[in-house]
Amino acid sequence: MIEINTPAILFPAISLLMLAYTNRYLALASLIRKLHSDYVAGHEPEVRAQIENLRFRMRLIRQMQALGMISLLFCLGSVILVLAGLVRSGTGFFAIALFFMAASIVQCLREIIRSGGALDILLRQMETAEAQYEQNQRGKS
Repeated sequence: MIEINTPAILFPAISLLMLAYTNRYLALASLIRKLHSDYVAGHEPEVRAQIENLRFRMRLIRQMQALGMISLLFCLGSVILVLAGLVRSGTGFFAIALFFMAASIVQCLREIIRSGGALDILLRQMETAEAQYEQNQRGKS
């Protein structure tokens, strides 16, 4: 059986997770805006791969946020049920809150892994440009 302070300890953790998720979202939104202005200025060959990667990451971040909010709602429900004396139901709600929090963190891990893929796209683009530059330099000699 749980006491009232058990589900209450999740509130700060969920709040911090949501803050981190929002920061990831804002950083990604900024990156998308920059990519859009670069695209408008001149079509780059790697833009398509970047767009697909960013779209997938945005979907993951929305899922992370939704799962985190569902976790918060179940945690809140757990506190209310425990306060109402329905400790067994409150324990069940707390377990569900933990499940949704874990699911949110798994989505976060997927997004972090995918963000490395976005950096690989940029590195490949730089390597291609460097190889073309070196080839042009040899052609001038």
